Amino acid sequence: MSSSDFELHPRLWADTQHIAALPLCELLLMKDSRFPWLILVPRVAGCTEIFDLPEQARALLWQEINQVAKALRDVAPCDKLNIGALGNIVRQLHVHIVARKEGDAAWPGPVWGHGRAEPYQDDALSSLVQTLQSAFRT
Repeated sequence: MSSSDFELHPRLWADTQHIAALPLCELLLMKDSRFPWLILVPRVAGCTEIFDLPEQARALLWQEINQVAKALRDVAPCDKLNIGALGNIVRQLHVHIVARKEGDAAWPGPVWGHGRAEPYQDDALSSLVQTLQSAFRT
């Protein structure tokens, strides 16, 4: 496992907008305007499970999950944050962080497999990307 051989899975590439490169992970925005939905992808080739990461990288992943979750809650106030690493379709390790509100399109069920993604309008996508990027500038 190494970051030099890392390539983002084509489905993640197609379904997301890049936000930032964090120390361990690529931070992506899911292109579905129904849910404020971020994805962290560790830049570690061949990694499918959290326990596949070296111990130091696992600790850093949890730090980045916490950082991203707090930033998402600030940008998209919500009733609950859903955090999960499923990987049933895309095996590459990636962690979903989704801001949920009571009454959203999938509430109270999971967002995965619920309806069709609704793309952001160009202006809304650009504005959200800029807001999120500013939250991760150091």
